[in-house]
Amino acid sequence: MKKLLSITIFLVMATMAYAQQPDISPERKRAIDSLAMEKVKDLSRYISIIGSKDTPFSEANRVIDRAMELFSDGAQMGVSSLNTKEVKYYGVRKYFERLMALNYDQVTIEWFNIHYISDLVRQPDGKYVGVITIYQKFTGINDDGMKYVDITKKDITVYVERKETQIGGRIIGFWDVLLGDIRVTETRPAN
Repeated sequence: MKKLLSITIFLVMATMAYAQQPDISPERKRAIDSLAMEKVKDLSRYISIIGSKDTPFSEANRVIDRAMELFSDGAQMGVSSLNTKEVKYYGVRKYFERLMALNYDQVTIEWFNIHYISDLVRQPDGKYVGVITIYQKFTGINDDGMKYVDITKKDITVYVERKETQIGGRIIGFWDVLLGDIRVTETRPAN
C-alpha cells in the first residue's frame, strides 16, 4: 500500500511539474522553428568550412568551437560510406576532427532539402523534441583524379527547452534550441 501511495504521489507531482511548463504559442513556435532551421544551416556552413582543405588549421579549430555550441551534451554524428553498410557514430568534436583529417586533396560538402519531418512534441520534462531531415552531398577528390561522391540522408534531433538568464538584475525567460544526435538513414551514390 505504501508503495502504491508513493507511486501515486510521484505521478501527481510529475503531472503538476509538467503542467507548470509554459506552452508554446503558435507565433513562438514559428520563431523557434525558424531558429532551429537557422542553427541547422549554420552547422551546414561550419561543416563545409571544417571539411575544406583550403581552411587553415587554426581557423578550422575556431569553427569547431563555434559549431560545438550548437549541440546538446553527448550528441553524436553518424558517418556512412558506400563501401560499407555499417554506420559509425562519433561524438561531435571527434566527428569534426575526423572531418578535418580526411585523406582527400579536395573536399566539398553541401546540404540541401532541409525540412522538418517531425513537429515539436512536448516531453514529460517540459522540453520539446523534433526532427529535421537534411540531405548531404559529399565529394572527395584526390590529385590523381580519384573521386568519391555520395548523398546521405540524415535526421537531426532538435531539443527546445525553457531557460532563464539574468539581465540587469531581472530574470528573463527564453526558449533555447540545441541540436542532438544526427542519425544516418540512407546513403546512396550521387546521380
